[in-house]
Amino acid sequence: MKTTPDPENAGKPVDDAHLVETRLASTEILKGHFLHAMRDTVGLPDGSQATREYIIHPGAVMIVAQGDDGRLVLERQYRYPVRAVMVEFPAGKLDPGEDSLACAQRELLEETGYTAREWARAGVLHPVISYSTEFIDIWFARGLVPGPRKLDAGEFLDVFTATPAELLAWCANGRVTDAKTLTGALWLQNVLSGAWALDWQAAV
Repeated sequence: MKTTPDPENAGKPVDDAHLVETRLASTEILKGHFLHAMRDTVGLPDGSQATREYIIHPGAVMIVAQGDDGRLVLERQYRYPVRAVMVEFPAGKLDPGEDSLACAQRELLEETGYTAREWARAGVLHPVISYSTEFIDIWFARGLVPGPRKLDAGEFLDVFTATPAELLAWCANGRVTDAKTLTGALWLQNVLSGAWALDWQAAV
């Protein structure tokens, strides 16, 4: 029996068997430098079959970095698939075998030049559950120390700071539409209000 917490029943386990799909066959569509596309035949709960196409993703991190003055570290980066410059929290994908915190520290330094004295893992988000295995670990960072950036070849982005109120206003008016940044803003709002707690640890 496959079970998950039931949000409508105080988190008690519920039997998911009537929802689960079973992989019957799998075909590789594309094996690229970054993404791995698959097409699977699955058995549905009613006994029929369907096709599922999805992307295998190595996973990533996002960093909600806040300075001693309360301002947030943000980026402006052109995202080719949507043909637009997006406002985002710093983020990046995990290298093979890389620890999540090590990745967050590396990405923050490479993209923004900042290091942080303290870190806290807030949680995880799945940005595109309908067609990707991607997950993004959400990290908070504070005690920021500025330094030189170490951008990858071919990486172009602007780094700037904004207040939490400014970021939330941009989320409300549609300037920020990036899913991970919207989720980070939700987490930030609840942390700042005291509704959600973080377990901070010193950087190693």
